[in-house]
Amino acid sequence: MKYTKLGTSDLNVSRIVLGCMRIADKPLERTERLLEAAVEAGVNMFDHADIYGGGESERLFGLALKNTGIAREKIVVQSKCGIRKGMFDFSKQHILEAAEGSLKRLGTEYLDALLLHRPDALMEPDEIFAAFDELYRSGKVRQFGVSNFSVSQTRLLEGGRYPIAANQLQFSLMHAGMVDEGLNVNMMKGESVERGGEILDYCRLKRITVQAWSPLNFGMFEGIFVGNERFPELNAKLEGLAEKYACTPAAIAFAWILRHPAGMQVIAGTTDPSRLKELCRGADVELTREEWYALYLSTGKTLP
Repeated sequence: MKYTKLGTSDLNVSRIVLGCMRIADKPLERTERLLEAAVEAGVNMFDHADIYGGGESERLFGLALKNTGIAREKIVVQSKCGIRKGMFDFSKQHILEAAEGSLKRLGTEYLDALLLHRPDALMEPDEIFAAFDELYRSGKVRQFGVSNFSVSQTRLLEGGRYPIAANQLQFSLMHAGMVDEGLNVNMMKGESVERGGEILDYCRLKRITVQAWSPLNFGMFEGIFVGNERFPELNAKLEGLAEKYACTPAAIAFAWILRHPAGMQVIAGTTDPSRLKELCRGADVELTREEWYALYLSTGKTLP
């Protein structure tokens, strides 16, 4: 496993993060095995959100952590807040209440990081700063970040006392708009449209860690592209490189993201302990520049 710093903090975090969204409906024993497999593979960071499973994912994780005896200080626990039924809410009251709820369900005294889940059109930076300040001073949250934020939305929060440590963004071989726009500057083609608003480069400049979610998906949860007959050229390339590097095609898809110089983390959403270990092999694969571009082009993209 490879590691990086979370933003500008001193937190040493694994390049692959275990996403815990799908553990809510799994037996506690399976979650315990999943946590043990993660730690054994070198994964030390775990991603949550207060809405995952209606809070059940956090509760089960807290029980599993206690039952396995994994030391809390040896891992990095991150959660997200701000999504409510029919709205987004970054009010001070909601941020504080959401953080307290996550702490209780997780059975921990502090969160290593708290991210604002999706942009709230009514967000007031000063109100967010006040919530962050209270959580930090009380020792309940140590780092703060965002999720699915644009450049301008991120800049709105730069006036506070606490730097933005992470921005969680959808990114994969089949969802690579942040790369497309950078490769097609000033071109009259669809890929030149700045859907991401240069957020990838901005995060690099500001040392904000990009956390890639849905790394094996195409569309908005439409399905997995690995092994999907709709993408024969991409899968042929993934399979060829998997054979070369003695890992799975999915691990190669992870390696493609990790090869980018932004130093991203990849969120693995599996609940299968053995599959998690296979995916973690992607952190040990260093694709060549030729292989990285060959994979990109195999998705049907073209270069200028």
